[in-house]
Amino acid sequence: MGLPRSRYVKDGEEGVYHCFSRCVRRAFLCGYDPVTKQDFSHRKKMILDRLRYLATVFAIEVCAYAILENHLHNILRTRPDIVANWTDMEVATRWLTLFPGHRAIGDAAALPTEEEIKALASRPERIAQLRQRLCSLSWFMGRLNEYIARAANKEDGVKGRFWESRFKCQSLLDVAAITTCMVYVDL
Repeated sequence: MGLPRSRYVKDGEEGVYHCFSRCVRRAFLCGYDPVTKQDFSHRKKMILDRLRYLATVFAIEVCAYAILENHLHNILRTRPDIVANWTDMEVATRWLTLFPGHRAIGDAAALPTEEEIKALASRPERIAQLRQRLCSLSWFMGRLNEYIARAANKEDGVKGRFWESRFKCQSLLDVAAITTCMVYVDL
């Protein structure tokens, strides 16, 4: 039986982790599905764009990734040391960029206003909580997987689960483990 993620992924501590998610219901994440004769290769760019975007918002480094037909691998490094140096205004800006409270015309996210940023930055307890979330593996993977699931379900014209579970995670404790896992993900 596996351990709960909270036992080996410690908030506020730097670490490197191998995270992976698998699709359900014979769903295709990427590539050509010979049964339905559909090509989902375009999703690879969508996933890469989302990974890049999240890496600019969170204090998490994407060390390696692999996008396969029915699952996704990421090697992620949490960086609480970086988020600790952000100002309250920067934390508020990043959070409001990730979770805008309103939408602009055409369903695109609107950029946060200066007033919204200042209002959030003036709440120290909330900023402390957001600072922790912006270097959280669970929050990063949640935003990645939710985005992919919503887009894929919309494209497939279905509702319900896209991923088998939240995500699986393994802690990489030394350089040898990181190197081995990066080779595995790369191959």
